[in-house]
Amino acid sequence: MSDHLPAESRKPGKLQGFTSSGGFKIIMLIIIILLLLIPIGMIKSLVTERSHRAVEAENSIMEAWGSQLNIYGPVIRIPIIEREEIRTRTEKEGEKVEIILHNKTLWLTPKNVTVSADFSAEKKRRGIFSVALFSGDVSLKGSFSFERAAGELKQNQTIYPEQAEIIVGLTSQKGIRRIIKSDWNGSELFFKPGNRNFSNETDYNYYSKSRGLNGDSGINALSPFKLNDNNSFDIQIAVQGGKSIMILPIGETTQADIKSDWIAPSFQGGSLPIVYTLSDSGFDAEWEISYLSRSIPLFWVTEEKRESVKHNLQSELFGVDLFKPLDHYALNTRAVKYAILFLFIPFITLFFLEVFSKKSIHPAQYLLSGLANIIFYLLLLSISEHLSFSIAYLIAATALTCMMSLYARSLLETWARSAYMGLVMALLYLILYLTLNAEDWALLIGSITAFLICGVVMFLTRKLDWNNLNIKNVRE
Repeated sequence: MSDHLPAESRKPGKLQGFTSSGGFKIIMLIIIILLLLIPIGMIKSLVTERSHRAVEAENSIMEAWGSQLNIYGPVIRIPIIEREEIRTRTEKEGEKVEIILHNKTLWLTPKNVTVSADFSAEKKRRGIFSVALFSGDVSLKGSFSFERAAGELKQNQTIYPEQAEIIVGLTSQKGIRRIIKSDWNGSELFFKPGNRNFSNETDYNYYSKSRGLNGDSGINALSPFKLNDNNSFDIQIAVQGGKSIMILPIGETTQADIKSDWIAPSFQGGSLPIVYTLSDSGFDAEWEISYLSRSIPLFWVTEEKRESVKHNLQSELFGVDLFKPLDHYALNTRAVKYAILFLFIPFITLFFLEVFSKKSIHPAQYLLSGLANIIFYLLLLSISEHLSFSIAYLIAATALTCMMSLYARSLLETWARSAYMGLVMALLYLILYLTLNAEDWALLIGSITAFLICGVVMFLTRKLDWNNLNIKNVRE
């Protein structure tokens, strides 16, 4: 009966011809890629959320251990009474003199100070999250002199050196385990908690509040001050903390030496070490800083009502972070940024295999292959929280490469063609891994990869007739 139908009715309709064309297939692939950006964004949010949970867990562990260790000082705090005379004259009483006394404070920095820190570090875990914690001893040695400030005092100011206090500021009171040694001019000091407002009123308190720390943390002790001679100190404190050790270069000359068995230090702050050594057993770094290279003065005077130090202490800190060699959340975040590339290239590969194998692949099958590539990032994130990032990456990449190769085999019906998909996926995951682990070279590797991919696509399509591209009629 079909032989009696008109010839026009046996021809495919215009709509059917358009839907079977290569142009329609390309449009569908673009739409699918755009739709898959939605789950990619969800995975980005998941990585961010897990990263924030890790930070919260780290802060929770460190809060009980002493938090990040910042050492401010030592400095000397000496009370000053300033006498002000106010003269007034009236017709009845004549000249009247009123005496007003102002309580002020003189802050002195050391003439020289040597800070030595020796720590042992280890990772502490809470669930799947971990943070680097350390414990050890900090030694502060040096001397104070009054000669720099002597000429700056006014005649109406009276200094009380017998009430002087030596102050050492710390990030958290919980970071102090015990005082090992406290020598001041040959006598033993008795320390009390508190830094007597030796902190930056803005930056330090913001820094403290953002981490739940006490802005008045530290220790102070009565230390009668000799105005006409050097005043020596030798203080040793057993401390504990986590993630970083930072020191304020408070002396006219500041020397520091930090040692630890942590093998991956990251030197931070306003000054870098003049010399350091790294080995499998840890690191040893030394600093030498002059007061000429910082903005903190050798001495200053504050009023009692506004006694907080105004200088920006945070910008002057230097020290070391106990750096994690592989921060898997940072690597996961960087990996997801390349997700669009890992959708585009597998789709292009399937499209060319479809064209050259003369086998039609449905858009739904492209969608499934795209979802499989997105699941790679979910696998990478979840596995890297339990294993090292390299092993997690190997497992996820191998699983997705095998899955895509087998899926291509079912679509194209030959192992030879599916091997192309497996090869492309393996090369892509290799390039991504090299990019993630070569931060300084990431842009160069990415740009060269994009150039090569564009060149390969141009080579493969150099003889392709895009105007008459029809998947179903490609045999003709």
